[in-house]
Amino acid sequence: MALTGLFLCIFLIAHLAGNLQLLDMSPGGQLKFNAYAKFMTTFPLVKAVSYLLYASILFHAFDGLLLAMQNRKARPIKYAYEKANASSKWFSRQMALLGTLVLVFIVIHMKQFWYEMHWGPLGMDADGNKDLYTLVAFSFTQLWYVVLYVIMMGVLAFHLMHGFASAFQSLGLNHPRYMPIIKNVGVFFAVIVPIFFALIPVWMFINA
Repeated sequence: MALTGLFLCIFLIAHLAGNLQLLDMSPGGQLKFNAYAKFMTTFPLVKAVSYLLYASILFHAFDGLLLAMQNRKARPIKYAYEKANASSKWFSRQMALLGTLVLVFIVIHMKQFWYEMHWGPLGMDADGNKDLYTLVAFSFTQLWYVVLYVIMMGVLAFHLMHGFASAFQSLGLNHPRYMPIIKNVGVFFAVIVPIFFALIPVWMFINA
């Protein structure tokens, strides 16, 4: 869980860096994004890493659900009086639910863009690349999808809020001197990355 979680955090940074190109809605910016999309789907090393990414997502989701079921079996009956907030945040107790919601969104997101990029009837841009930008721009003119995207970035933020620091604890890297720094970095990461992801559809919707 820890290793796949941290790997997925690295992927989020790389994915965000690429997607921020969508903020440039000029004709030149559109061509650059389409060229980037082609590179990400054809360069051999990137394609090899992508298979590791798919495996990591599936393993992380499966292992998370398995751990949640094991925890439930370990204590099927709750305590008669339990003040949960005294020892943990609510989102740390709902990681399975948050993770499941994120997984569902990933499936929707991949069907919307990844599947269409590989096998959909996309047109070609002026440089002869598949015109993924037009599909993305059209998707982000739909208010329901923009709202869903923003909400799911909030869900992702809460999932990361607990998951980032707990990954280091699971790996035994919880030294008293460094753990507060790791937690602060985790909070910063959990807030900033989803905010920038959410900024993209909002920006494109407003400027459509």
